[in-house]
Amino acid sequence: MADFGKEKTVVEEVNRSIYDFKDKVDSAFEVSSGLTPDIVRTISEEKNDPEWMREFRLKSLEIYERLPIPNWGPSIDGLDMRNIVTYVRPNTGMSATWNEVPEDIKNTFERLGIPQAERSGLAGVGAQYDSEVVYHNVKKEVEDQGVVYTDFESALHSEYGDMIREYFMKAVPPTDHKFAALHGAVWSGGSFVYVPAGVSVEIPLQSYFRLNRPGAGQFEHTLIIVDKNAYLHFIEGCSAPKYNVANLHAGCVEIFVGENSRVRYSTIENWSKNMYNLNTKRAIVSKGGTIEWVSGSFGSHTSYLYPMSILNGEGARMEFTGITFAGAGQELDTGAKVVHAAKNTSSHISTKSIARDGGVSNFRSSVVVTKEAEGSKSSVSCESLMLDSRSRSDTIPVMDIRTDKCDVGHEAKIGTISEEAVFYLMSRGISEEDARALIVGGFAEPIAKELPLEYAVEMNNLIHLEMKGSIG
Repeated sequence: MADFGKEKTVVEEVNRSIYDFKDKVDSAFEVSSGLTPDIVRTISEEKNDPEWMREFRLKSLEIYERLPIPNWGPSIDGLDMRNIVTYVRPNTGMSATWNEVPEDIKNTFERLGIPQAERSGLAGVGAQYDSEVVYHNVKKEVEDQGVVYTDFESALHSEYGDMIREYFMKAVPPTDHKFAALHGAVWSGGSFVYVPAGVSVEIPLQSYFRLNRPGAGQFEHTLIIVDKNAYLHFIEGCSAPKYNVANLHAGCVEIFVGENSRVRYSTIENWSKNMYNLNTKRAIVSKGGTIEWVSGSFGSHTSYLYPMSILNGEGARMEFTGITFAGAGQELDTGAKVVHAAKNTSSHISTKSIARDGGVSNFRSSVVVTKEAEGSKSSVSCESLMLDSRSRSDTIPVMDIRTDKCDVGHEAKIGTISEEAVFYLMSRGISEEDARALIVGGFAEPIAKELPLEYAVEMNNLIHLEMKGSIG
């Protein structure tokens, strides 16, 4: 007879030990908690902002103070800005040599696999710790193509300062919503990428964001400008250890896709379950250009995350592929937005969401087709899988169509695991938790194959661990 007592089938929470280790807080400087004009001025002074950026920050703060808190998504009542520290500078400068990074910070990124990923074939890597980038490097053969990949502050004070002024928060203006305004006031860190016309960056660039300090916010700004007939794949990863106080992530990603260019942006958000993830990502796509989003949302207490694409040029394309996994204590509100603003544009949104142990995973989408966008096509497909009767999943699509000369479709499926399928697999000698994990893995597989390899492995491991916690 089999010994069923050998394997533990109930765990309190997913084993996130690779992410939940904590470093001793050893900041060189940090502002007081809260949000005031003096705090914003202090951040600006610490970063040696040009005058236009200091004025931009203060104007953004004014906008933040007058905009309402969003009232249409999950509750964020547990987030109190009076308790959030908006700027924490680690006790190190920025280095282009890995060995020069302080040992405690280096060990953190070693455990997260960043140097290994770089050595195994990335074109460049940036690593941010709390509010500042501590390491940035790009391969010489990529630099020789004229590609610029550096930390945002270095770019702001370089010959690219005028370009940044031209593009900074033009895709995502501070008036967009309250947390975009907050970002405009207190942003820090992030990456700047410029790909010249005709250049194809064949291997990806990657930035990784790690938030260590409890009660802090992270507000990195990523600006990517890809000129005509070019290609770029950019990978973003982020994590934080779990604390018993709220942390906030309100970063911003702006992508400008040039004529006939293609950009793929892959991101894995694996924040801890005390994080409020209120991130804003947006791409503006020119004639014949393509933006591809690959998005995995596995962490945070509450998420508002809807990458948006504005298809401004004729024939522009957008593809969004996303997966969300919500467990106990999580309410993840994710999806995508697209605006068809020119003729013959196309978009395809395909998402999978999984909820277990009382988690809530909502899909929210917005498709706008303007009267100028004749001949455009859009399809939205979302599938939700609930693993128990306590979990919840809602689909909330919005479509605003201003022309009859377009083709728009939406399909949604919500269901549970087939007990017949579980029984069949168990009859073939597979344990119940492995059978359920196998079914969930098959459900997620079309998304997983779009993720960078190491993140696909990570997602499959996470699913298996979650499934072990769902029985017993």
